[in-house]
Amino acid sequence: MHTAFILDAAKAIQQSILDNEAALESLDRAIGDGDHYINMKRGAQAIVGMQEELASLNTALALNKIGLKLLSTLGGASGPLLASFFMSMAKQWPAAENANPLSIALAFDAGVQAIMLRGKADLGEKTMLDVLIPVSQQFKQLAEKNQSKAYICSALIESAEQGLINTRDLIATKGRAAGLGERAIGHLDPGAKSCQLMITAVCQLALTP
Repeated sequence: MHTAFILDAAKAIQQSILDNEAALESLDRAIGDGDHYINMKRGAQAIVGMQEELASLNTALALNKIGLKLLSTLGGASGPLLASFFMSMAKQWPAAENANPLSIALAFDAGVQAIMLRGKADLGEKTMLDVLIPVSQQFKQLAEKNQSKAYICSALIESAEQGLINTRDLIATKGRAAGLGERAIGHLDPGAKSCQLMITAVCQLALTP
C-alpha cells in the first residue's frame, strides 16, 4: 500500500459515506448525538481535498498529514480518535516503504491501539472498536499465515460486518448512548457502522484488479 492507494481509498470511503447517509443518520438519531454523518462527511471531504498535497509524500507522511487534518476538521470525539489512528499508523509504517500485509496489519493495529488508549475503551462497549478490534486481530493472524490479499480482504469485510452486528445487543458505556442504558439495546452503533463502511470500501478497492 502506497500513497496513491490511500488517495484512491479516500475517494472510495467518501462515496461510501455519501451513499449511506440515510443509514448513518438513522442510527445516530436513535442513540447518538445527531452529528455523526455530518462529521464523517466533513472528514472524508477534507481528506479527498488533500489529494495534491499528499500525492508527492511517502506513505508515513501522508498518513500523518491526514491525522493532523482530521484533528483540525472534525468535531466531537471523532476528531481526536481518528487523528490518533492515522498518526499512530504513520509512526508504525516501515521507513523503507516496503510494506507487506503483515507490516500493514501491524500499522493498522497501532492505530486501533491508539483509539483504545485515547478513548479509554475496549471491545464490547458499543463503539467503533467493536468493529476495529476484531478486524485488527484477524488482519494480523491472517497476515502472519501469509494468506493471499484476496483471502485477507474478503475475511476482513466479513469480520467488520459481524462486529457491527454484534453491537446491536450491547449496552453502551461510552458517549451519549451510555446514558440510555438498556434502551440502546437493539440499535447498531453508528461509529461501528462507519468503520464497517470504511473497511469494506478499502478492502473492495484492494480487490479491484
